[in-house]
Amino acid sequence: QVQLVESGGGLVQAGGSLRLSCAASGRTSSVYAMGWFRQAPGKEREFVAAVRWSGGSTYYGDSVKGRFTISRDNAKNTVYLQMNSLKPEDTAVYYCASRYAPRYGNNHLADQNEYDDWGQGTQVTVSS
Repeated sequence: QVQLVESGGGLVQAGGSLRLSCAASGRTSSVYAMGWFRQAPGKEREFVAAVRWSGGSTYYGDSVKGRFTISRDNAKNTVYLQMNSLKPEDTAVYYCASRYAPRYGNNHLADQNEYDDWGQGTQVTVSS
């Protein structure tokens, strides 16, 4: 099992930036990919971005392409989500997740059911 702890959330004005961090511990050598999801009040959980632990290839949800960047630091077992040009509709609780099993293609990375472990989430609020 991998333990995930998110940090970096907060309140920011529209157009501003935030960087979220997700620190992983435990069976980190077994991690194949890590992803960020978000859930706004009254809405379903939405895929934001994912990164493969080996190689670093990335995959983004349509609503954040060009504004958000996911990256990882293997030495620190940490994944980051740099969020720029934030909009009020980005307001949500942001969750970090990890997956063990490798798989070809990218579509599975956007499916929350394909992830094994989850963090507790960090709140991001964007004011207009």
